[in-house]
Amino acid sequence: MSKDFYEVLENRRTIYGIGKESTISDERIKEIVNLAVKYTPSSFNSQSSRVLVLFGGEHDKVWDITKEELRKIVPEENFQNTEKKINSFKNGHGTILFFEDQSVVKSFQEKFELYKDNFPIWSEQASGMLQINIWNALSGEGLGVSLQHYNPLIDDKVRQQWKIPNEWKLIAEMPFGKPISGPQHKDFLPLEGRVKFYK
Repeated sequence: MSKDFYEVLENRRTIYGIGKESTISDERIKEIVNLAVKYTPSSFNSQSSRVLVLFGGEHDKVWDITKEELRKIVPEENFQNTEKKINSFKNGHGTILFFEDQSVVKSFQEKFELYKDNFPIWSEQASGMLQINIWNALSGEGLGVSLQHYNPLIDDKVRQQWKIPNEWKLIAEMPFGKPISGPQHKDFLPLEGRVKFYK
């Protein structure tokens, strides 16, 4: 990572304008994903997060699937804007799909019954931590990244296409690529109303 942690944290943004090129090698992307999956924390060290990384034609397929599933539910007169948005993700270099293994969640619910209602929540939190860890890392390497949620609309087709186990629940989709446009303006609420310190 070429930037320090705090600089990455400050500059990480949603980037919709991405291209097919990458600022780093696919091998480096694999290293980043493996590192994040290995070291991102999870409740009771459950390690329930699962990831599918798609490059090239496989990356294109997930957005073709998404487009065709949306075509079934979006009115034809509104579909042009939908198609433009999906194509902007397809224009990227790759996509990361985030899953949570429900068989792991269930096994911990059975093992620790006192906390059984919390394990699905903790699983989602673990996924969120993994997503932001990978997002920050890719952003720090100069890639443009966004986070999308077309699940459960695309779940069945994704499962069929890549032979995903039934127990893996799709949580989010993360297209990435070399930025071809900057982030949109973002306003911040005053920290005084969001953070409290006591001593």
